[in-house]
This record gives sequence, structure tokens and C-alpha cells, in this order.
Amino acid sequence: MKTLASLIALALAMPAAAQTLAVTHAEAWTMEGDAPVKDATIVIENGRIVSVAAGGAAPADARVIDARGKPVTPGLVNGATQIGLVEIAGSSDTVDTSSADDRNPGYDVSRALNGNSTLVSLARADGLTRALVYPSPSRRAPFNGEPAFARLRDGVDILDVANVGVYTVIGGGAWDRIGSRGAQWDSLRKALTEAKRGADGPSAAEGKKDRKRPSPPPHGGPGGRRGGEELLAAVLRGEVPLAIQTHRESDIRQAAALAGDFGIRVIIVGGAEAWRVADQLAAAKVAVIVDPQVNLPFNFDQLGARQDNAALLAKAGVMVAVGQAGGVIHTNYNAGMGLREGAGIAVANGLPYAEALKAVTVNPLAIWGRGGGTLTPGADADLVIWDGDPLEPSTNALSVIVEGRETAIRSRQDQLAERYREVR
Repeated sequence: MKTLASLIALALAMPAAAQTLAVTHAEAWTMEGDAPVKDATIVIENGRIVSVAAGGAAPADARVIDARGKPVTPGLVNGATQIGLVEIAGSSDTVDTSSADDRNPGYDVSRALNGNSTLVSLARADGLTRALVYPSPSRRAPFNGEPAFARLRDGVDILDVANVGVYTVIGGGAWDRIGSRGAQWDSLRKALTEAKRGADGPSAAEGKKDRKRPSPPPHGGPGGRRGGEELLAAVLRGEVPLAIQTHRESDIRQAAALAGDFGIRVIIVGGAEAWRVADQLAAAKVAVIVDPQVNLPFNFDQLGARQDNAALLAKAGVMVAVGQAGGVIHTNYNAGMGLREGAGIAVANGLPYAEALKAVTVNPLAIWGRGGGTLTPGADADLVIWDGDPLEPSTNALSVIVEGRETAIRSRQDQLAERYREVR
């Protein structure tokens, strides 16, 4: 005979029944234009958006959430974080950002994501529903490893898609052991050339006949655990992008040339001096993930840092997203707040408001090859109802919906504030 406790546990473990939601009286930023749809009704079924219509009626069986004229945006997406990999930076047993194995260049961050991290609930309470999680420099250059997308749903399972790119750093980390930047670029080009030679060699055709495709990892992705050659082969096939974290103008020019020479997708992460190379980046179709809060050089590579970096890049036609906003510490802590503040600072320095919203919704997904981030029929039902301008730090998320379900937005900070509010 089952106990009451076991029946409750069984009920909680069962998937929630599909529910129709209707968000009414919303100022809906669909991301298909430069202005919101006023008094919109957003209908959600089975984790997807069914319709967005001004003055639309809610279905009779829907649970209605009245937005009361407040802004509703797609769920925010941070283009470069380490959320889920770090809980307390000073405690090594809670840090899973890099690999110390010289034999493993393909460190897969998706295997270390911790959905129980208190920092995940904090970011979700700030409107963050997805985040690109990247690895720190490993001991095996030229690879740091493979980043993954996290989806900040309730529960421990926050992996969205694994193996969405190849991540490396120029001008820091393990690369420093190689020596000069010239040697660093030579090493990366040599690795790409060898991978291309291996893919195009005379025995490649025969090898492909007998080669079994690797089983896909959980939640999709272009492949399972892979070695260095296969990592770069996936880049050369156009399956995933090559992300290069770097800041100096000369290095950014090298990255643009690399994209053209090998015909690959390259992403610049950081790019403090990218504004100086905006036209070249646009021509090479190299996207940039920037931190708009950078206004002073952290090191000599960032001497040209300026807060209108995002505006200048966007004006030149470069696709821009916001990531690593607020500095290294905010790749984990306040990853949602830092993202919103960074986008707001970009607006204050010339980036059009609608473009800033795209930089934290549509663009990060497009840059990493995912797609989505809109409030349109058929899109994933990730959305946030705000009590004011989402790019103002003082604004709060009233409701965060992930995959069509309302999520918990009470963070540990809220719980502590409530607990000690009356303490003297």
C-alpha cells in the first residue's frame, strides 16, 4: 500500500499536464519590428506561442495572466556566461569551468551544469531564460572545450542543447604557454588546416562509408564527446561556430581573416576594440558578443574600450549580442541583472532601443546557431512580464514563463530578506 508521501512524490515526478495560457493586455515586444504591439493577447499552448494579437480574446479554457499594460518581452538570453558551473568562486569544489586533462581537448560543459545552483534561480528572477555557458581556458590549447546552452527551467535539469560551438582564447589563459600571439594564431591555423586535410584526404571518402555518426547528446547538439580533430571538423563543416575570446584590434583582424580564409563562422567574445574593425567584421559576417559596461581598460588589450562599442558595431551591420556583462564576476552572479544593465548602457550610448532588446533575445540565439527568441506564432513560449522598462536595473520581473510554464521567481535572496526583515 502506497503511503501519502509516496503518492505525493509520484505526482510531483509526473510531467505537468499541458495547459493553455493567455497573457492579456500586454505591451508585447514581438521582436519583429521596432515597436511593441499594444494591448496584445498572447496565447500559449504546449510550450509554444499560438498567437499574438492586439485586443485578441483569450480561449475559454485558458488560464489568464493580466499584464495590465506592462511590457512583455521574450525571455532574455545571455550570450556568454558560466552560470551553472560556479556557485562560490572561492570554493574549488563548486567550480567546474575548465579541464586539467592534457589529453582531453573536448571539455563538454554540459556535463557539469548544476540546476540547483542558487545563482540560477536569481538569474531567472531577473528574466533570464537561456544562457550560453562557456568553458574557461584548459591545459590543452588550442581548445577550451565546447559551450552549451542552458535553459533556466525549474528543477535540476537546465541543459537545453550541448556542443553548440568550439571555444578558444587568444591573448590569455593556456595560450600564454605557447608564446607570442603570432605563435597562438599559427597554432590555431595549423589545427584548422590539419583538420581540413583530414576531412579532404584521399582516404576520407572510404572512411566515411564505414564511419558511424556519433549518437546525439541529451537535448540535441551536433555530436557527442569529441576529440580535437572532430571538434574542428565540425567547425569546418559549418555545423558549429568557432568562438574566439579576444579584445585587441590586431587579434580581431586576425579572426576576421581566419573566417574568410577557411569559410567558417567566427564569433568574437569580448571584443573591447571591435569598433575599430567594424566594417571588416561586417564584411566577414563575424558576430560580436560585447559587454557594454566596459568603459575602462582592464588590461593593455582593452586600451580602446568605449561604451558605444555596441552602437558602432550595429551601425556597421555587425550582429551584436550582450554577454559577460558586468565583468567576470557577473558571468555567474547577477547574470540577469548585469545583462539588462549592460543593454541599457548600450542604449544610453547610441544603440537603438529595439536593437538592444534584440541583443539580449534574438541575436544571441542566432549567433550561436539556435534561432528563436521572438514572440511570434510557433516560437518557444519563453517570455517575461515586467513591471517597467526591462533595461532599467530597478525593474522587476512579475512573471517568467519558460517552455510555456510559469517558473519560480523567488530567489534565495528573497527568502533571506523575508526571514530577517523583522530582526533587530
